[in-house]
Amino acid sequence: VQLQASGGGLVQAGGSLRLSCAASGLTFSNYDMAWFRQAPGKERVFVVGISRTGGSTFSIGSVKGRFTISRDNAKNTVTLQMNSLKPEDTAVYYCAAHRHTSGWSTSLRLRGDAERYDYWGQGTLVTVSS
Repeated sequence: VQLQASGGGLVQAGGSLRLSCAASGLTFSNYDMAWFRQAPGKERVFVVGISRTGGSTFSIGSVKGRFTISRDNAKNTVTLQMNSLKPEDTAVYYCAAHRHTSGWSTSLRLRGDAERYDYWGQGTLVTVSS
């Protein structure tokens, strides 16, 4: 199984970036997907997630209205569109796959628990300058 993340880079505050994660070696539609991020010196945290069908999305409060997650099950990809970026969004962003369980969509704790995810991408660095 491989999750290949791409699209990170350097952007000024207020700008936009689009991250992509291409999955291979798994039945993509069986997996709920998420993006986590890890800022320097901090732990990895959940940012956004999308259910295996794409019917439900979730995000943390600080990115609501700015970040949008989507997926294409025909292409085995998940995308994170990030708008109105802020310096505090600077982090390494990781895509992650969770083999679907009924609790993922109903449990904030489960969605946010990195230990519950089965596969991880290699991370892509997003740097937002002020």
